[in-house]
Amino acid sequence: MKIGFIGLGNVGGKLAGSLLRNKFDLTVRDLDEKISKSFIDKGAKVANTVKELTKDADLIITCLPSPEVCSEVMEADDGVIHNLSKNKIWLEMSTTDESEVKRLGKLVAAKGAIPLDGPVSGGCHRATTGNIAIFVGGERKAFEKILNILTVMGRKVLHTGELGSASILKVITNYLASTHLAALGEAWAVAKKSNLDLVKTYKGIAVSSGNSFVHETESQVILNGSYNINFTMDLVVKDTTLFDNLANKLNTPLEISPLLVKIFKDGQKKYGSRAWSSMIVKRMEDKNNIKFRAKGFPSELVDTESEERGYEI
Repeated sequence: MKIGFIGLGNVGGKLAGSLLRNKFDLTVRDLDEKISKSFIDKGAKVANTVKELTKDADLIITCLPSPEVCSEVMEADDGVIHNLSKNKIWLEMSTTDESEVKRLGKLVAAKGAIPLDGPVSGGCHRATTGNIAIFVGGERKAFEKILNILTVMGRKVLHTGELGSASILKVITNYLASTHLAALGEAWAVAKKSNLDLVKTYKGIAVSSGNSFVHETESQVILNGSYNINFTMDLVVKDTTLFDNLANKLNTPLEISPLLVKIFKDGQKKYGSRAWSSMIVKRMEDKNNIKFRAKGFPSELVDTESEERGYEI
């Protein structure tokens, strides 16, 4: 199966890298020529246009920073939809709005092609090794047709149901992760001002009921001071806003979610859209005139698990 991959950013580039590492026939497209060239050096083909990529590929994957960018790539005259043909598969791996996935999915289906949404979860370090989790919504037969590709990009793969269901689940999980990240800022502030040993505090939280994936990963680069989680503030603002908008659309009044959006928008304003998302805890450092620092923690996360073929859960 020929694969076309559009969007080689922090996540997309790593997913595409897993496909290359496992010898798939891959053509890529990104606006950054330096990134594109690096993929040529690794053995990928590079398409000059989205039209060229779409016509040549059996599976077209998009992994883009926002629903707006995806819409532009999909609906432009030389974009994906106008150049689709029967039985091609479009897999949207961005974190996006489920209603937008369904809208674009109808346009894809009208061309005789098959739409799937397949967002990932688990951190960029796990995307690097192909050990990230993947949620997939859409036609079961199409999911099964590309399962061998999905299990190279991800370790645990879940078919969530109809088109759009994966995108809903993804924004739910991102909401929970972002909530815990914001809470960690307050937890570290209290620990620091209580003069606790922050190394022991890290270990204590990790073995307690207060533990989470976010603590085990992001607390490490927070304590190091690099904050380098390979995920930026603007993306968290996008994701938490998607969750909050979905709740509003469902007429589901929430309490924490609106506050969380406000907190991350404040962090974006203070530290910049491209600041690492874990810098949200710096709001607590700045307010309390303290630093959350401890020796022995890495400046960047590395997945220490060996790369293994994934499987459906």
